[in-house]
Formats: sequence, C-alpha cells, structure tokens
Amino acid sequence: MPCIDALILDLSLHDDKISDGEVTTTTEGEDFVTVVDASAGGYNQAANNPWTYIKFSESGATRVDLDDEAALESMDWDMGLRRFILRLNGGSSGPSCVGAAALLESEYEAVTEVPEGIRFAPDDYYTDSCEIINDSSGLPNSPQVTMGAWWSYSACVKTTGVPHLIQLADGHIIKVRVETYYATGQEDCDARDQPGEDSGVITLRWRYLL
Repeated sequence: MPCIDALILDLSLHDDKISDGEVTTTTEGEDFVTVVDASAGGYNQAANNPWTYIKFSESGATRVDLDDEAALESMDWDMGLRRFILRLNGGSSGPSCVGAAALLESEYEAVTEVPEGIRFAPDDYYTDSCEIINDSSGLPNSPQVTMGAWWSYSACVKTTGVPHLIQLADGHIIKVRVETYYATGQEDCDARDQPGEDSGVITLRWRYLL
C-alpha cells in the first residue's frame, strides 16, 4: 500500500480500538439488506473512534473485528465504513484488490448482469507525494473514494440511489445501493434538506451478480 503513514493520520486510524458497531443482515426477495452502525460516536467524535469493517459472502454480510491498523494488513474485509465514507479493501485503502464501478445512468433494479467491458477501480485518493485528494463535498478529510457517488451534501447527507458494482477479492461481483444514511428521516433529507435522526446508520441493499 502507498502512503500508509499519511492514511493513518488523514483518516484517523486507530491501533487500540475495535468497532462494536452493530451489523445486521436480512433478506428481501433475492436481495440482502445490511444495516451498519457506522456512526462512530457522531460527526464530532468520529476521529476518536474506529471504522467498522464488513465482509460480503453468499450468506450475507458480517462485521470483521479488526482495529484500523490491523486492517491495513488484512485481506479479511471488503468495506470499511465510518460516517459517510465507504472505503474498499484495495488501492489507497487496503492491501487487497477490491474495486468498484459506479453505474451513474442506471437504476439498481435494472442491473441484472455485469456490463461488458466494465472496469473496476480501487480507491485511489493520494498523489504520488502522498497528499490526500478530497472529494467535492467540502468536508475535511473526506477522500475521493471509488464509491463516493452514493451521496451528496447540502444541508444533510442525501442518498443519490446510484448503484455500484463491487468486484470482491475472490472475483465475485455484487451490485450495491446505499439506501439510507439516517436511521429515520432519510426521505425528508433527500426531498427537503431536513436532516434525519441517528446519522451514520447505513443501509446497504445488495445482491450477487456473478
């Protein structure tokens, strides 16, 4: 991995804490629905708390109990979540080869197969001199992660509905849509810029395609 020292500082990674954020997975038809408590103590306390790591499998998604610095050497997780940032285990974020592609012009329900010629990109948010590349939100230390298209920000964190394809380290491919960032009130945020309640509780709808 490049820029490990910068990553530890920029994203406030810990070596003495493991997230106890709850991760639950249920099924709805052919989809899995995974709810991840990535609240990390709230926006102002997030830097003082660890990331929540999950792994996708054909039986659902589960939490992987790692501290942040151990995760930098682990192939056992696929996605790390803290507040609105979703990292994948590859590139700038981890030692594995998990990558994603945003399907900006598609609806989740319409994605039934992997488009021909699609390219999966790992997280890549450092320059050659290890300066962080931030996204367009204007929020500090918000890196330009591959899955950044799931949200936008004005007065609150809105979900865009953009589906992503994620290629896991074993070659399987899943489609994913982030459905909520707030435990309640996401629709009010999306429609009227009114923040919901219990932010950082992320709902993922996903399914294996390959």
